[in-house]
Amino acid sequence: MNAIYILWLRSMKRYFRSRSQIIASLGQPMLYLLVLGFGLGPVFQKAGNGNYIQFVAPGVVGMSVLFTSIFSGIGLLWDRQFGFLKETLVAPVPRLMIIIGNILGGATVAIFQGIIVLAACLVFGFRPTNWLALPLAVIFMILTAIVFSGLGMAIGSVLQDMKGFQLVMNFLVMPIFFLSGALYPLEGLPTVLSVVTRIDPLSYGIDGLRGALIDSSHLGISLDIAVLSGFAIVFLIIGGWLFSKIEI
Repeated sequence: MNAIYILWLRSMKRYFRSRSQIIASLGQPMLYLLVLGFGLGPVFQKAGNGNYIQFVAPGVVGMSVLFTSIFSGIGLLWDRQFGFLKETLVAPVPRLMIIIGNILGGATVAIFQGIIVLAACLVFGFRPTNWLALPLAVIFMILTAIVFSGLGMAIGSVLQDMKGFQLVMNFLVMPIFFLSGALYPLEGLPTVLSVVTRIDPLSYGIDGLRGALIDSSHLGISLDIAVLSGFAIVFLIIGGWLFSKIEI
């Protein structure tokens, strides 16, 4: 347990000491919120779907959690490059403890980032339907962060260098985001696209955030929690297994 705490604390210190990174990581979510929120707002409103800022804000929060958590796992490549991973693996600590500490650290950082983005959304006009449901929104951030921290750790365990980073971005992370319904409603989609969005784990995270923040869940809160929990267990197992196979 001490090893888990140390690795978790390392992630926290790296995050809070890099203020420039915290500020820079707000750029893309705010771009989507402001440019799309105000740009597509009139179109969205004319279609009878209400205020687009209210709709897209939970998607922007989910996007922030996705990118932060999955990149924390891919950060394993930096540890490999600078020798920290080798020092960790030769330590008299079970690899399971190492992977749990890294995943919890990455997930916690992603949760903090999601809360910061949510606070920024409040500044730009977003208002939750029920303020008492904010703890439920945090629960969905936690589940989403664990899911994608586990996935990121699995990816980081397989990649040998940064050459595969762009492949991961272009063929995995961006499709996960764009197919999640973060920027558009899941209702009325073509059959094929509807099936694909149901496979995307982020769809359930963002749908849960919308249910908690604006009381507009398409799939159902209970189903969102159940599916995210299942994905979390699966990715934790896969990430742990792949991490155990790393050879330095």
